Amino acid sequence: MSASRILKWVTGGLEAILGIPILGGAIIISLLWIPLAVMLVLHIVTLILTLQSKGPTRGSILGIIASAIGWIPGVGMVMHILAATFLMIDAAKRDPEPEVEAA
Repeated sequence: MSASRILKWVTGGLEAILGIPILGGAIIISLLWIPLAVMLVLHIVTLILTLQSKGPTRGSILGIIASAIGWIPGVGMVMHILAATFLMIDAAKRDPEPEVEAA
């Protein structure tokens, strides 16, 4: 399993936790919105690794958007749930096979 797939599972799980209605909001507010900044960095790293391995990027892009607008009540929750769903769908897919160059 590649590093990008592992990070998709990790970020997808964290997004799922942040998408839980009362719990996610409490975590974000009690930690002064730092979880949104941490998730933004994790999503950017995941996106870079996914681009290098030529995998699907929609989950990471939704995660970046969710981290950027996650401070808006309701909208942030929906975005965290969507990001978690797409990250886990992308993580469940097999990595593309590396191309073999002909000699």
